[in-house]
Amino acid sequence: MKTAFLSNSRRIYQQVVEKMLALLDSGEYPPGVRLPSERELSEMFDVSRPSIREAIIALEVMGRVSVRTGSGVYVIEPVNTFTDTKEFSPFELTEARVLVEGEAAALAATMITDDQLEELRNAYRDMVRENEEGNLTSERADRKFHEVISRATNNRVLMSTIAKLWDIQGQSPDIQYVHKSVCRKDGQKRLAEHKAILQALEARDANAARRAMRLHFSRSLNALHDASEAKAVEVVRREISERRKRFSIDRLEEGTGF
Repeated sequence: MKTAFLSNSRRIYQQVVEKMLALLDSGEYPPGVRLPSERELSEMFDVSRPSIREAIIALEVMGRVSVRTGSGVYVIEPVNTFTDTKEFSPFELTEARVLVEGEAAALAATMITDDQLEELRNAYRDMVRENEEGNLTSERADRKFHEVISRATNNRVLMSTIAKLWDIQGQSPDIQYVHKSVCRKDGQKRLAEHKAILQALEARDANAARRAMRLHFSRSLNALHDASEAKAVEVVRREISERRKRFSIDRLEEGTGF
């Protein structure tokens, strides 16, 4: 049965990926099974074969399929490498994103295509729209923006690494709290940071792209420090308050009947 696709800002292959993920998650194609051929998938989803190829690459990066040359595409068991996100501190994660995504942006600046630049502009427009609607903490357009940059590197190891860093962030309550507080604090600054990254990539300036990406994450690091300090101060304040109650003259007088 053919699947109809709506014409919108998302590329066709991304819509194919969503449909295929739904089939994989439903058990329609369990681990170990070979997927239909490229031609059959093209007919099934009523899209071009290049769109199917892009979707397969994306699924391979996500760790959902394995491409075996001369044999076909096989479904594999999804592996969650980061089942316990407590082993990673928010500072470690943000530092990793500064290093990895900063260099990814620099590489992408030298390789990004016109089509990918248009995708990036669309993602930025989506962020502007979310901002105007008051949806300041949404990660949908934000993640799309960074995902386009990772794909523009043409390096599947970088693509996979960046996707995993986003997954860790999604599973870390501390990172989520800080991310949302940063977004609520100044939505316009967040947009300005992404616009600077976009403009550097449009200019195909690797150094500017690296610098813009690192500046973007510097605000998150500062927010983490502020949140950490505020939490430490609150803990000390609570301990002092409890100690005052425990060792108060009023409490001693009540106990001795003075």
